[in-house]
Amino acid sequence: MSELFVPETIYVDNVSKTFEEPVSENSCYIIKDTSLSVETGEFFILLGPSGCGKSTLLNLIAGFTETTYGELRLGGKKIKKHGKERAMVFQNADSALFPWLTVRENVEFGLRMKKVSKKERAHVSDKYIRLVGLTGHEKKFPKELSGGMKQRVQLARVLANNPAILLMDEPFGALDAMTRRSMQKELVNIWRTTSKTVIFVTHDIQEALLLGQRIGIMSLGPDSKIVKIYDVALPYPRDITAPEFNRLYEIIENHFEGEAWTL
Repeated sequence: MSELFVPETIYVDNVSKTFEEPVSENSCYIIKDTSLSVETGEFFILLGPSGCGKSTLLNLIAGFTETTYGELRLGGKKIKKHGKERAMVFQNADSALFPWLTVRENVEFGLRMKKVSKKERAHVSDKYIRLVGLTGHEKKFPKELSGGMKQRVQLARVLANNPAILLMDEPFGALDAMTRRSMQKELVNIWRTTSKTVIFVTHDIQEALLLGQRIGIMSLGPDSKIVKIYDVALPYPRDITAPEFNRLYEIIENHFEGEAWTL
């Protein structure tokens, strides 16, 4: 299967979003006047309290919904709808997987829809099943898998379709602490192996610092926007006990003092 690589920056230019129709001067905006650029191959974090519009911004970038005002672009092309170069990984893997299909069949589903040959599907699914650490589980059904394993299947299926951009909406939020740490390490390894662009939503400061190259802080809603971007110049894999890690943690935590930081 040919490689799909889009060496283009994601631009968010003065974007606002309300779900009220028609729009009036009294409309309540979920996000308002938000701007951002994410470079090709970057691991970018959207961090903020629950309900601040992180998922809304991610859905706008995915093309699942349209802006009220402002513009989104992938390179020089406007984002108006979902495209195959962008793939979403959701928090709830149960809703993303087909329960009547095995691990391998789930991973190969998108390839089957594209009429990829059986031989090529097997080659691609083997690659990504191995990459996410599920070798030996190919014939199992989702009901036979743990929460972490289901998320690995969802990630393998997304990767098998070879998008240039991964959009991840709190994908580890429902996992236990040990599984979550394992998946965080796995995701960093996958990102470093594939060089894909990743935009990852979380409300957990430690997770943001473990994963991201840059962290965009979103304010409380309504009228939420990205108010600060932190560069995280720490080597991978990251050590949560390192002095510099904890210094950055404290700086970001202090940013939210005086705001309702709702986990």
